[in-house]
Amino acid sequence: MFGCQQVLIKSDRETQAILEYLCSESNDLYNCAVCYARQVWFKTGKIVSGFDLTAEMKTNRHFKAGYASSMQQTCLNVGEAFKSFKQLLAKSRKGELDQKPLAPKYRKSGGLFTVTYPKRWLKLVNNQIRFPLGNQVKAWFGISEFFLPMPSNLDWKPIREIRILPRNGAFYAEFVYPMQTESCPLDPSKALGLDPRSE
Repeated sequence: MFGCQQVLIKSDRETQAILEYLCSESNDLYNCAVCYARQVWFKTGKIVSGFDLTAEMKTNRHFKAGYASSMQQTCLNVGEAFKSFKQLLAKSRKGELDQKPLAPKYRKSGGLFTVTYPKRWLKLVNNQIRFPLGNQVKAWFGISEFFLPMPSNLDWKPIREIRILPRNGAFYAEFVYPMQTESCPLDPSKALGLDPRSE
């Protein structure tokens, strides 16, 4: 089980421009991956996996426009959408659904999509998280990284990934970490019941 803490990113104009750029490229990559997966589905009836999409998209300019591992996560998201579609198709064929499921659709052109960074590619430096940008961004813009502050209420060690989430004209950082769950023994003799019909 995983927990997720969402933090509003308050950044300078340069970092804001970087976040917009990354999320825009992630959105375009998502649409390219959906296009490829849909074409494979319509022509062959096969569902491609997120790893197949990653291999196919490695030469795509939008994939190269970001850090490879974060762009891979975008391809894996498309793969998950098609995996769910495959499961719905199976239920539809068994008559368990009223409607025939549709293949995943494209995102709005010019929109923004989540960028996910696995923790192993991030570094904590003086309570600031370093996000790498990749060789292509460095070649184009002369920038190799950007930094965001680490929330004071979280521990760095258990963090699994950080997602940059665009929402309502702002950006949020989502910190994903494992949670320990405790089981509580239940005593049925101490249950409380209410009858809504009684006055």
